[in-house]
Amino acid sequence: MKSLIIEKSKMGLEEDPELLVKGWLFREVCGSWIKQRCYWFVLSQDSLDYYSSSERGARRLGTLVLTNLCSVIWPDKQTFKETGYWSITVYGRKHCYRLYTKHFNEAVHWACAVQKVIDTKAPVETPTQLLIRDIEENKFNPEVVDNIYQHNPILKHTQSPLYAPLLPFPYGSLEHTYHSGKGYATVREEAVKLFNCLQQLESARDPVPLIQGVLQTCLDLRLLRDEVYCQLVKQTSCTPQPHTAAHLRYWQLLTCMSCTFLPGPAVLKYLRFHLKRIQSQFPDSEMDNYASFIGEALEKTRCRECVPSWEEIQVLMGRQEMLCTVHYPGPGSCQLHISSHTTANEVVRRMLEKLGLKESRNTFSLFEQNAHWERAVGGSTIIADILTRFENLSAKEPDSDSQWRLCFKLYCLLDADAISVDSIEYLFLFEQCHEMVVRGQLPACEEDLQTLAALRLQSVIGDFSTHSPCPPLDELFPGHMVEARLLMPPCVPPALLPATQPPAQGCPPPQRFPGGLLGGALWNHTATAAHKQKVEQDLRLRSRLKEEAAAIMSTIVECWKGLAGYSRRDSMAAYLTIARQWSGFGCTLYEVDFYISSTGSFSQKLWLGVAATCVSLYRQGEAEALESFPYGQICSYGVSDSNTFKITAGDRDLLFETTKLTEIMQLMNAYFSAIRRQRGRGDDVVSITEGTAIEVGFHHLLPTPTPTLLELPSHPV
Repeated sequence: MKSLIIEKSKMGLEEDPELLVKGWLFREVCGSWIKQRCYWFVLSQDSLDYYSSSERGARRLGTLVLTNLCSVIWPDKQTFKETGYWSITVYGRKHCYRLYTKHFNEAVHWACAVQKVIDTKAPVETPTQLLIRDIEENKFNPEVVDNIYQHNPILKHTQSPLYAPLLPFPYGSLEHTYHSGKGYATVREEAVKLFNCLQQLESARDPVPLIQGVLQTCLDLRLLRDEVYCQLVKQTSCTPQPHTAAHLRYWQLLTCMSCTFLPGPAVLKYLRFHLKRIQSQFPDSEMDNYASFIGEALEKTRCRECVPSWEEIQVLMGRQEMLCTVHYPGPGSCQLHISSHTTANEVVRRMLEKLGLKESRNTFSLFEQNAHWERAVGGSTIIADILTRFENLSAKEPDSDSQWRLCFKLYCLLDADAISVDSIEYLFLFEQCHEMVVRGQLPACEEDLQTLAALRLQSVIGDFSTHSPCPPLDELFPGHMVEARLLMPPCVPPALLPATQPPAQGCPPPQRFPGGLLGGALWNHTATAAHKQKVEQDLRLRSRLKEEAAAIMSTIVECWKGLAGYSRRDSMAAYLTIARQWSGFGCTLYEVDFYISSTGSFSQKLWLGVAATCVSLYRQGEAEALESFPYGQICSYGVSDSNTFKITAGDRDLLFETTKLTEIMQLMNAYFSAIRRQRGRGDDVVSITEGTAIEVGFHHLLPTPTPTLLELPSHPV
């Protein structure tokens, strides 16, 4: 009797066709010392009931009415491990049934049956939804709309708390389980809490933290966005004192919402109608200005990645624009006014206009960077999201070396020869070339690197003087070249014998005490001597590094003295002349693990150079490419799996493991896009291997748009 009953019985399905499933289940599972108690559960088309026994006429102990808003949590292994029972949870409006059984198939059968009943129910509509529909149907009849507002307080501003959401939400779901780790209750409970936060805005001394909290909840719990919009429309309708600062707080939050998330189609129509109604009721008022600003924002808003920063909320509350600082190579920077919708592409276009680079054949991009890291910004990325991320990172890492900034730089060097020596673009080329030199990404002999450092000093400071401030060596010369002189395999001192060597005959064993309390408390003479020797070696190594750095700096300064009279332009030109001797000049280098065989049996660290005409492979530090693949020979490229990049050139598949998958994809896409644009203009700037068609990521180059991140079949690595 305690198994699922589906055969004929006194309460069989044949006698009562409304009954779908019935059987014995545990309501709660307690400790082993308490006797478990079963109940007789019956599932019908309308409810889940349980009885004291299976006899006809048994007393019904409880009922859970099933509607479209009910939900079922399926059995999980964790509960089975903890209790020894498989459980299903059924959420209703007032009750939650947690049911247990020892049989997995029985639990799944009940879960499926309850879910099927829930799916057959008509969607539940709240009074607010019904009234929104009435307003939409009568929006061209102001008298009817006014009558709807007059007779339905749920649509109007209130000082009383809200006891239930304005929109329907499931009574319990996996979303609640997923977000409970962040401290959230169920969506219905969070909706009621948010209305309480909205009411606190009226009296808050500083509204920004409350606004950020509401926006963060809406970012985490997507279902609540429409609810908060409806709550804000309610609190800005038929307000007793519409012109007070307390009431305008609702409009300020509505402004921040409209620049962060879009509501669903039905709520968006209702919101637009509300804005027009307010504008007609209160022309030339602050509410009219906010409604106009919100209406324009709704035309541009895409869902944001981050909650607006403190600064952005401040400017949105005043319907202003933010000031964004964009640096460029060298000491220069520009300040631009941006909105919550400004993208990286728009900032690049404005920087091109400001710096007079619109006619350049090369392409530019924004970069996120700090002292140790740099990454190109996607063209559709919202700049306000980047600034918010910078603010959050700076709060976590107050170190000055970790300060983040936006930088405008050369991205695709398509024609270095066409850059005028007197242009700011030439300065960009010089500064970015020097960045590669300092990072050790320009293969050159030590003598050339010292000459480049001297030319850098001459271009930045001018003629040598004993009073001139000289920058540190790591800003002029690659640090790995200094270390390479000193890195030799250390000798193992005789005192440090391997632990596996047997002790000499007649000597006591090395461990005289058992490995217990005394073993951890006594000094180990050998370990102490080894540690002391290591510290001395480190000190000697640092001393030698300082000596070598001083010798290199002395050589650079002597070379610098010989450049007296060189102008800044001449120094930059001489610097770039030396740099151009490398055949890979102008390419962007990425460190990759290159798999020699398709099975990944052997790999080696190389540089992958992405340039205007080809993709090349270099051994790190070597000037000559191991192999180059012109774009005309590349059939496809893309992401093979989570950290593997694949290039197909002819009948060869090249596999690279790298952490820079997205950056490589974006740069190759940008080069192919530039090639296509120049071909369309008939330019012969970039030489491309001739062929009938160039295929990129299984798409033809000429007729299709710029390829995006392409998913290729997984390759065994």
